[in-house]
Amino acid sequence: MPRTRRRVRSPTPPANVQSDTAPMGYHKENKRKKLNSAQQQQHHHYDKSVSSSERSSQVSNSSSQSHSSSDNLKDRRYGKSNRRRKRTTSSSSPEQTPPLQPRSQRTFEENHPRDDEEGHLIYENGSVLRNRYLIMSTLGEGTFGKVVQTKDLLKNEIIAIKIIKNVKKYREAAQLEINVLQKLEKYDTRGSYRCVQMLDWFDYYGHTCIAFEMLGKSVFDFLKDNDYEPYPLEQVRQITHELIVAVKFLHDNRVTHTDLKPENILFYDSSYETYFNAKKRKDVRQVRNAEIRLIDFGSATFDHEHHSTIVSTRHYRAPEVILELGWSYPCDVWSIGCIIFELATGLTLFQTHDNREHLAMMERVLGRFPSKMASKTRVKYFEKGRLVWNDKSSAARYVRENCKPLRHHIKKKCSDLETWEDMFDLIEKMLIYEPSRRLTLAEALRHVFLHPLKNVAYRSSVSSSSRWK
Repeated sequence: MPRTRRRVRSPTPPANVQSDTAPMGYHKENKRKKLNSAQQQQHHHYDKSVSSSERSSQVSNSSSQSHSSSDNLKDRRYGKSNRRRKRTTSSSSPEQTPPLQPRSQRTFEENHPRDDEEGHLIYENGSVLRNRYLIMSTLGEGTFGKVVQTKDLLKNEIIAIKIIKNVKKYREAAQLEINVLQKLEKYDTRGSYRCVQMLDWFDYYGHTCIAFEMLGKSVFDFLKDNDYEPYPLEQVRQITHELIVAVKFLHDNRVTHTDLKPENILFYDSSYETYFNAKKRKDVRQVRNAEIRLIDFGSATFDHEHHSTIVSTRHYRAPEVILELGWSYPCDVWSIGCIIFELATGLTLFQTHDNREHLAMMERVLGRFPSKMASKTRVKYFEKGRLVWNDKSSAARYVRENCKPLRHHIKKKCSDLETWEDMFDLIEKMLIYEPSRRLTLAEALRHVFLHPLKNVAYRSSVSSSSRWK
């Protein structure tokens, strides 16, 4: 009897196991899933192949976009709106994208820029930063980096950009300056306190770049180009008043500038007129408008931050800084006193590069140091309360020839003698040795020298106990 073949029904395969008897639709679906998975792996592999330089550029751009302020102060020079658009990416709308530049200009942007040995960015006129800022010329150079005049291709405006060296300590200082500028902008949205306005900031291949409104020459450069011809007293008064207003604004917001000097005071517009001085038999320049802006907040220090032992540029450095006795707002007042003297006379009050010689100059101009300060200092410049100084040395001869008591600089034979005496009274009070007794800026605004501007005379009866809390 033939044996019959029994049909045995195989169990249904699990959902996650592919069966040979699965319907055709199942194979197509599985094939589609495999294809999608392969494509995703291919895209993932492509993403990993992106160069590190491109990725760092994207990160730096996004960082600068996130930190850049979305609001802009009112541009008084060009009359533009006081609102800035938020920074946009490459996917922004066409009307927000700057026009495409010629190939010669795009080359600098597409190729990774190089730095010189000191860390300065290597560029040339016509180069474009971030496909937006066309470099027109170099305005100045310092230890921090360079300042260039640029054209904002997006807004069609001329601005200045400070390009910081690609060096860690300068990048950190630039970030501190940005923090200060952002805080000042928060409390002075209209720019009425004569501090420079920051328009934008970004990172460019390791170079921190800060965009500012375009200003004129510094009061020092104008003085130098004018053969150190002193400013007229009326302009000295205006510059003094605006400088005090700016620095007092910093102090009111718990910030000490620490680097006040004529190079950091810029005219808003340094256009001038020329006239012939018959006495000196030469042409003399006179700026049309003495309105100023205070710049360079890279060394500005908040009250709660670490205070470096040495601050300020040498010629404008307060005695408490040299003697390492600690410093605060009064060190800015000392610097302002030195600046006023320089604007009015064309001379640097303390022209030296040595600490001991600097102290000797101070004693020659202002008298002996208080024994209290001499006994407190740890630096070895004093002995038994007296400055250790050789009166017969060549340095002593230089001090005697180039320094004289402060009021000896007053022009005795002039029509405005009273104004000169008022100005030197203000300088004297700003150059008091002991910081606690030095004039405050609130008191300075009430000084009789600034009376024509504020119409409030300074009162010497102000209690010293209210000073420098």
